[in-house]
Amino acid sequence: MRIGFEAKRAFKNFTGLGNYARSVIQILSTQHPENQYFLYAPDKVKTNRTKFLYELPNTIIRSTPLKFLKSYWRSKGVVKDLIKDKIELYHGLSHELPSGLKKVGIKSVVTIHDLIYLRYPHYFKWLDRKIYDTKFRSACKSADKIIAISEQTKRDIIHFFGTDEDKIEVVYQGCDSIFYTDEIQAKLNDVKIKYQLPDEYLLCVGTIENRKNQLLILKSLQSLPNAINLILVGKKTPYQDILQNFITVHRLQKRVTFLNDVPFLDLPGIYQLAKIFIYPSKFEGFGIPILEALNCGVPVIAAKGSCLEEAGGPDSLYIQQDNKEDLTSSILKIWNDENLQKELIKKGKRFVLNFREDKISGNLMKVYQETITHA
Repeated sequence: MRIGFEAKRAFKNFTGLGNYARSVIQILSTQHPENQYFLYAPDKVKTNRTKFLYELPNTIIRSTPLKFLKSYWRSKGVVKDLIKDKIELYHGLSHELPSGLKKVGIKSVVTIHDLIYLRYPHYFKWLDRKIYDTKFRSACKSADKIIAISEQTKRDIIHFFGTDEDKIEVVYQGCDSIFYTDEIQAKLNDVKIKYQLPDEYLLCVGTIENRKNQLLILKSLQSLPNAINLILVGKKTPYQDILQNFITVHRLQKRVTFLNDVPFLDLPGIYQLAKIFIYPSKFEGFGIPILEALNCGVPVIAAKGSCLEEAGGPDSLYIQQDNKEDLTSSILKIWNDENLQKELIKKGKRFVLNFREDKISGNLMKVYQETITHA
């Protein structure tokens, strides 16, 4: 099969959507080498995170020579290249498809990660919401099949767009294999020294923004023993200033550390040195940091109300949104019980085997084959 991917974010985004794109490409190329994979990206960017894309033996990278009409190429002009490359199926990895695929007989699949812009519009600028809505609705209407990354996202697509549920398949994503292996002690020591980490700490990884709700952890920290510290890892936004102000007012400066620009290779060590991972986000499409934490052997506490139970499984702890007392009691329940910690770690590592490459690639190929055959 000759499969094309919309690969802009695979080369230029190094957080959620980019991680997903790179992961899908690598998994399919490795697990199903019998196919040919074509990556269509306006710009080819070679970094430590993307160089493997150039080395996959069954993968071809296509870009446009256009300097000023790259968005046009992605949204329409690329179809000529797909015809030239004899693409049988085109997968829009992040909410978008070019127009005109049906006219030329190319089957299409689009991945929808979330519809947060509709559920929580106040988190987005008006123009951004309009752009997202146009692209997402168009892609869901024109695609032969839709991949939702969680049952929550599938429900949202049906609810907001009125899409036939038979058109939507849930295919969970995984996390980078860098999180599968325990770091050697020397590496852990280096990470601890580099970031001046305390001996034991709570950890939260994710963009420092209102929706991620890191303020709830700070409120809980007030009620926890002074020996319990917090590390917040993620991209800085203006929300961090709100958190900093809370920290100052409540004299938590010695107990909270922000790490804003952490190299990807250092993340496993930071996870593995943590005692508990907390993800109090008000809404997510899935929750990759939870998978990263569970793979690293860290018990997880997450918020109810979206899809985090899907990522954390039956043996993580879940709290009511914005309930400080619920979070505090959950932290203490794990922090003070070594046997419970070991049990949660063991069960968590077993659960995340459901998100390994062989399962994901098999589910993706099943969707592709059904799309080619029946859609």
